[in-house]
Amino acid sequence: MQFRPVKEQLDILMRGVIDIVPQDELEKKLQKSYETGVPLRIKMGVDPTAPDVHFGHTVVMRKLRQFQDLGHTVVLIVGDYTAQIGDPSGRNKARPRLTHEQVLENAKEYQEQFFKVVRRDQVEIHYNGEWFSKLDFSKVTELMGQFTVAQMLEREDFHNRYTANTPISLHEFMYPMMQGYDSVAIKSDVELGGTDQKFNVLRGRDLQIFEGMEPQIGLFMPILLGTDGKVKMSKSIGNYVGLNEPADVMYHKIYSLADSIVENWFELLTEIPMEEIKQMMADVASGKMNPNEAKHRLAMDIVTQYYGAEAAEAAAAHEKEVHSGNAIPSDAAECSVAAGSYGALDLLVEVKAFASKGEARRMVQNGGVKIGGEKLSDPQAQIEIKGNDQLVVQVGKRKFYKVNF
Repeated sequence: MQFRPVKEQLDILMRGVIDIVPQDELEKKLQKSYETGVPLRIKMGVDPTAPDVHFGHTVVMRKLRQFQDLGHTVVLIVGDYTAQIGDPSGRNKARPRLTHEQVLENAKEYQEQFFKVVRRDQVEIHYNGEWFSKLDFSKVTELMGQFTVAQMLEREDFHNRYTANTPISLHEFMYPMMQGYDSVAIKSDVELGGTDQKFNVLRGRDLQIFEGMEPQIGLFMPILLGTDGKVKMSKSIGNYVGLNEPADVMYHKIYSLADSIVENWFELLTEIPMEEIKQMMADVASGKMNPNEAKHRLAMDIVTQYYGAEAAEAAAAHEKEVHSGNAIPSDAAECSVAAGSYGALDLLVEVKAFASKGEARRMVQNGGVKIGGEKLSDPQAQIEIKGNDQLVVQVGKRKFYKVNF
């Protein structure tokens, strides 16, 4: 196979990379691949402990896609065995254990989202149960003998739990060995991961050397900050953008991004040239460009990746319509009710704005409901509906209901 010159490959692959271990070996591996015509095997492992994929996960996936577009082979390891332990990286307590059936179901949904970023060709998918289900216990003890308790306690997460007298189960110590042995099993040349994966990825090098193999290199990407610009993107925190979210929701979340991380998202989530991004950010800093223009371009680029240009344009138009203050969105939900007097909470449930009166009451008390353009402050208020007319109910910034009667 004919590859692009090594320097061209490096120019593409080094974008956004925060660390390579060892530093000089990526160029050597690319050079060998270029000379022999043999693609590198690029590994990424995932434990499908949950089916949802958000933009934070796609940072590494996008790097996989770059390797793939340059002619190399992507090897996705689905950790059907490791997921039953749960990666302890960054955890202050053990993860709840999942059944094998739960893991397989999550894996199916994960792969559907994975292939929104990575092409389906030049991909190998392996479940690490392929080798761990056949591994003799004598081999397990041999592999575990390559690591020490002192090594494990050097990890910040284990160290913190140990000093705080928080239990650490022995099976958690096995996790780095298992991730490392995946690299032996599939003969990986490069393993990708976030910076929180460095300890585990380097164990793959250790075990490949122990098995007499040429060791992989670790290529590490930064952790993507969430939409608040403060902490790691996380569904539990609520600062995430999911890959399966509708185009208009995706656009809105990106357009509402904290100004401080717009440049970082451009670098990690788009292919726009860095020189162009730097100029855009300079224009924003000097006042020549409104920050919202930059966010609009970012949102358009990313939504187009997943939904196409037409859907991105429609999402941008919807965002403008919602925030213009002059119009009800054209896709607002419509419903009909009979004329009469309604308790405010009863009406909100009747039009399906909320599933229960308790949920409606909490939103009203938090100031998040408008009826007829007026903020509803009293959950006990009575709403009179008369004649042939239309009433608009607004929940939060983006949900509208046209109530016909």
